[in-house]
Amino acid sequence: MSSPTRGRLAPPSGAAAPLEEVAPDGSTIDLRSLAKQVCARYRAEFPDEEERYGDAGQAWCVHDNQYILHWAMLDAQGATTLHDQIGWLARVLGARDFPLDRLGRNLEIAADVVAEVGAPWADDVSGRLRDARAAVTA
Repeated sequence: MSSPTRGRLAPPSGAAAPLEEVAPDGSTIDLRSLAKQVCARYRAEFPDEEERYGDAGQAWCVHDNQYILHWAMLDAQGATTLHDQIGWLARVLGARDFPLDRLGRNLEIAADVVAEVGAPWADDVSGRLRDARAAVTA
């Protein structure tokens, strides 16, 4: 998830994405592991991204999904608004010519992955991710 040209796409730099998050029930969640699951499913659904973005695209997918999952957990705790964060991400990706319908689909995949965690909070966080799709087109 980033710039459309493979040759110009650099791996993520700057602030590292969060690796872990405290879930609404106080447990610790491995965000990187969940993000990798999201990206594996996403890449299987959109294999053209391998050619378009290469390895850096996969790194961006994991990076961005760690943030998306982090924001979803914080939203469930009342510490941020997932809708606003996704709206911001959609504007950034849209300015880079990333197909925003794919961001919407990514949120659905992330919701599925979270729902499969099976924790008491998973349905709530999964629902928030599904609801955040509206921010992609807002």
